[in-house]
Amino acid sequence: MTTVDVIIPTYREAANIPPLVERLDALRRELPLELTIVDDDSRDGTAEIVERLNLPWVRLIVRTADRGLSASVLEGLRRTTGELIVVMDADLSHPPEAIPRMLEELARGSDFVVGSRYVEGGVTHDDWGVFRWLNSRAATLLARPFTSIKDPMSGFFALRRSTLAGADALNPVGYKIGLELLVKCRCRHVAEVPIAFADRLHGESKLTLREQQRYLRHIRRLFIYRYGTWSELMQFAVVGASGVLVNLAVMTALLHAGVAIPASIAVAIGTSICTNFYLNRRFTFSHSIHEHMPTQFLGYLLSVSFGSLVNYGVALGLLHYFRHLLPQLAALGGIAVATFVNFVALKYIVFKRKHYRPP
Repeated sequence: MTTVDVIIPTYREAANIPPLVERLDALRRELPLELTIVDDDSRDGTAEIVERLNLPWVRLIVRTADRGLSASVLEGLRRTTGELIVVMDADLSHPPEAIPRMLEELARGSDFVVGSRYVEGGVTHDDWGVFRWLNSRAATLLARPFTSIKDPMSGFFALRRSTLAGADALNPVGYKIGLELLVKCRCRHVAEVPIAFADRLHGESKLTLREQQRYLRHIRRLFIYRYGTWSELMQFAVVGASGVLVNLAVMTALLHAGVAIPASIAVAIGTSICTNFYLNRRFTFSHSIHEHMPTQFLGYLLSVSFGSLVNYGVALGLLHYFRHLLPQLAALGGIAVATFVNFVALKYIVFKRKHYRPP
């Protein structure tokens, strides 16, 4: 039978290992299952527990550098060889008893199988709080551009090694390695197996505000990977919208302070140009953040000046050809065209990609 490699990343989960190993051992009566525990140097007795268990099908990898859940899973993927791979948490929130059904879905032709809380038959523990539920739902909504499955946040999943072999460069941020693999392996046939998701048996949750911020960075990376230039254009539009708000806020504050209207308008425009430059350099075109800033800023000023001329010309042209058009609508048309022109100029001239760096 084909070997099943179960990979479990751990950090201070020593108390959960014995009951987890016991439940996995029960599955070995039917499955040629091997367990790889990838521990982030917990120093909580994990190594001693695995040594006392002394089971030939259980091995421990201790990592002391580049620690983190996703990095631990990737290490486990590199250090195992079984054709079938299962990844799960160590806290007993994922029921090992669901593994046989997940493997059955792989056998039926699925590329990727998720242990799901949100499909029919899936449940969460009664003590799950409202905040935790809302956090999970919000994270799921952010993942919608990449997959339509109901529980893309699940850390309990299975795939074939042949599917993994076709993955593009993996560079996850944070703890959602499953979503990274689902997207980068270009999985088309994804199945969800219902599970009863329980609260952890021992220890404390590793879900912190910092991890949530990393998830947002991860989502941004996946957007850029999946949608390329369109993702940059969307970021550019968001930055542009923020510039409008900055412009109005600065102008209103100056006028309230008694500054003359022409000066207020000029300062507001200059301020929004500077904030837009910073945000576009930091986010929209982050691959160029290490390039020479003064040179980029000069190119930016030239580009937005050209865009302003395009904006003006388009608006006047629309008013000329559509004589009954509202000036405000003509202005919006000019802004739309100028936004695209500015984006192209900035992307291919000012912030052009010279060397790839993950955003």
